[in-house]
Formats: sequence, structure tokens, C-alpha cells
Amino acid sequence: MSGDLPEYYFRIRENGATVFRVDTENRQRRIEMEEIAVVNVRNGNVKPHGDRPLTGAEAKVIADWMAARLDTLARRDIDDILRAVDHMNLTTQWAQSKATDAELAEVTDTLLLAMHDLRSVLVRKKADRLIKAQKAAE
Repeated sequence: MSGDLPEYYFRIRENGATVFRVDTENRQRRIEMEEIAVVNVRNGNVKPHGDRPLTGAEAKVIADWMAARLDTLARRDIDDILRAVDHMNLTTQWAQSKATDAELAEVTDTLLLAMHDLRSVLVRKKADRLIKAQKAAE
């Protein structure tokens, strides 16, 4: 089992991870995890644990993990948005075919405001992209 373990373990936190070095080469043949750093993916900060600086290899492993983590989070964001589109379509079908007047009265204003807000942002962002593309083409 110990031969299959990675050299580093990243315990996911809200904004990043706590990084541990995994050690299985000890007398007791137990898995020991030494905390070496705390990583914040939002601002890119890496804080070594204690007074010991990170080695170049550790810094590279952490940087590679951060890049992979940011990619994973970005893909999840897109997946969440596509799921929201699916849910909007299901909501439309529900409103059209199953919802009672009382249920519609309960959700209509909230849905309309959220949809208006989303539409406003999307239209503004699309206009910005079109203007930027037009300026780049000139």
C-alpha cells in the first residue's frame, strides 16, 4: 500500500489547500503526514508551515497542483452553469404544465428579477466583447 501513495497530499480547503508531505519510510511503517504549506488559490499565496522554507521541488509540486486545481474549478463553474440552463428549461416546463396558480404566485417575482438581472449582465458582457473584437479588427 505505501508504495502506491503520492509524495504529497493536498487537503482541500475553502480557498485552496493545506499541503502535506506523505512519509511511509519510518520505523513503524505508518503513514505520517507533515504539514509543509497552506495554499490560497484565489490570490496565489503559498505560506510555508513553520520556519522551514519550501524546496524547489515542493514549490513546483504546489504550483502544478494550483494550476490543475484552478482548471478543475473553472470546469466545474461551466458545468454548474450548464446545469442551471437545464434547470431553467425544467422550470419552464414545470411552469407551463404543472404549476398551480399559487405556486406560480410564490416564485414568479423572484424568478423574473433573477432572470432580468442575468439577462442584463449577459447583454452588457456580450456588447463589451463585440466592441472589443471590433476595435481589435480595426
